[in-house]
Amino acid sequence: MPGPNPKKRQIKFSMFWMYAIILLFLAGIFYLDDNSIEKEVNYTAFENIVAPEDSAHRNLSGITKLVIDTKKGRATAYLSDSLAAENFPQSQFKGQEAKIWTKIGDVGEFQREVKAWRNSKRFNAPEQYEEGSSIGTYIWSFGPIILLIVFWMLIMRRMSGRDGSGGGVFSVGKSKAQIFDKDGPNKVTFKDVAGLSEAKTEIEEIVEFLKNPQRYTDLGGKIPKGALLVGPPGTGKTLLAKAVAGEANVPFFSMSGSDFVEMFVGVGASRVRDLFRQAKEKAPCIVFIDEIDAVGRARGKNPNMGANDERENTLNQLLTEMDGFGSNSGVIILAATNRADILDKALMRAGRFDRQIYVELPDLNDRVAIFKVHLKKIKIDDTVDIELLARQTPGFSGADIANVCNEAALIAARHNKKTVERQDFIDAVDRIVGGLEKRSKITTDEEKRSIAIHEAGHATISWHLRYANPLIKVTIVPRGKALGAAWYLPEERQITPSQAILDEMCATLGGRAAEELFLGRISTGAVNDLERVTKQAYAMVVYYGMSDKLPNICYYDSTGQDYGFSKPYSAERARIIDKEVSRIISEQYERAKQILREHAQGHNDLADVLISREVIFTEDVEKIFGKRQWTSRTDEILAARETGKSENTDNAGENASEENASGADTSSSSEGNIEDVEAEDIK
Repeated sequence: MPGPNPKKRQIKFSMFWMYAIILLFLAGIFYLDDNSIEKEVNYTAFENIVAPEDSAHRNLSGITKLVIDTKKGRATAYLSDSLAAENFPQSQFKGQEAKIWTKIGDVGEFQREVKAWRNSKRFNAPEQYEEGSSIGTYIWSFGPIILLIVFWMLIMRRMSGRDGSGGGVFSVGKSKAQIFDKDGPNKVTFKDVAGLSEAKTEIEEIVEFLKNPQRYTDLGGKIPKGALLVGPPGTGKTLLAKAVAGEANVPFFSMSGSDFVEMFVGVGASRVRDLFRQAKEKAPCIVFIDEIDAVGRARGKNPNMGANDERENTLNQLLTEMDGFGSNSGVIILAATNRADILDKALMRAGRFDRQIYVELPDLNDRVAIFKVHLKKIKIDDTVDIELLARQTPGFSGADIANVCNEAALIAARHNKKTVERQDFIDAVDRIVGGLEKRSKITTDEEKRSIAIHEAGHATISWHLRYANPLIKVTIVPRGKALGAAWYLPEERQITPSQAILDEMCATLGGRAAEELFLGRISTGAVNDLERVTKQAYAMVVYYGMSDKLPNICYYDSTGQDYGFSKPYSAERARIIDKEVSRIISEQYERAKQILREHAQGHNDLADVLISREVIFTEDVEKIFGKRQWTSRTDEILAARETGKSENTDNAGENASEENASGADTSSSSEGNIEDVEAEDIK
């Protein structure tokens, strides 16, 4: 069966064509025009040269040809070299063809004159009659006009966008949306989207609306007009939209929010109208607008000194097209953004975007599934533990995980390995999180010991605090901008109790506390720790209402308006906030020093190992302090999966609630369980 006919390639015009035509024009003048010299003489001089009466000067071989132009009334005589040398200056005649010409008036009279010359033996050269001029004369006459016409046609084609460039002055208001076909080469389906089970369920329902609309309309329901994908960058919002294009058997229009706005006034609104016009013609269909916050920002935030705002005009047109008086039956709008808080309220209402689908960062189970998808194309070793990789990448988005897999493959190839090993993935995570190792950076023994004591302080306190993140690795090798680094496994909680924040602050202050206790001085190496702790303390007081003196008060503005130009509290309240922040930080700092005093020997042993080996792992800390007392939430999930008891975190939450009822201490398993947190607060 013959394949489909290949698409005919269109010829694209450019200004280089114009340059080529001009060069051809000049070459034609040079080569096609007569390469000769000529001059005009009066009739008497012409006769004396062509047919002289004096026999002494008669030279019958001096004229090679006589050309008579009957249309212009002109006679041209071609001279031999000897005769041309007599009638042209030596500086002008250099052996080329020479000719003289004169106006003859009546052609018939001149013919009789030539006949008389022949009869009197004064002229014997051949005669030639012609009408018109030479090719060179035509080029000189009509060439410039032709060039102007061609130049004008090229300019008009570029302005109208018909030269294959895809746009022009007359098509600037046309939509730039790309139409995806279901049979396209790069087809993405829901099978290619790992994790995001809840988001996929809602998206699949929209696809089902388009495939079987009567199933829902028979009951009196209406197909949703739009869905907004909201989530952090890299979580798979655009990938979900591509999967919709691959699953739905309907046209799919894809466009970016920035494609609507141009420097020309009225272009954005025109493109919106053209986009929905195309969508209505191909309904039922899906229109996907990526990064809609580029055009959908709340109106009135930037009045622009009263000038006409092109972006607001585009948004007004978009609001009208999505749910105005016109009918958009069968057109579903999908949009994606990570800044839903700055979108206009009129754009977010029901009837325009009926659903908001939250695409969150993947949890442990989703990260395992995402790793499996990206590892299909990578040759991995048997030592690679996908679940361990998922545990070591908390807070990573799908794009980050893809980057980890690619970076691990590059590291393995750099070391000439045949497969990608477990250590390559660990190095890839370290490279992405902390930066490249800088072993060439010069550090003195004193600086090295100070860094080791600082990092050992973090490790010691996090090991002995219940809610502190479990330790994975500590290094004193400079990496990125840091002189030392520690890797932990953050607990993936849905809600965080106050004690967890305090424990994290205490562990963060452990480095500065260790410097003060064991070195007798402090350094600038704790600047990042102090910044994080200060922000956490302010969040506890100002946002979470966890202060004793300011309980149950939140000054966080979720609308993004930031209360205008003034703070929502008085100067006296600001002083109380500062005092509470200082109190919380001071208490946790003293608590960190107390823990380090109790475990001073273990801290010193840990610092010595760190100085000698530069890198320590969880096993090294266990040898010094013993096994950690508290089991992390992640370990409980994996243990439940291995034993086959349960993979559902809700079941784990129910079990925790039952243990709470019996008086057991299970507040470390507080993820997604409000009762556990309340019990811990009461304790």
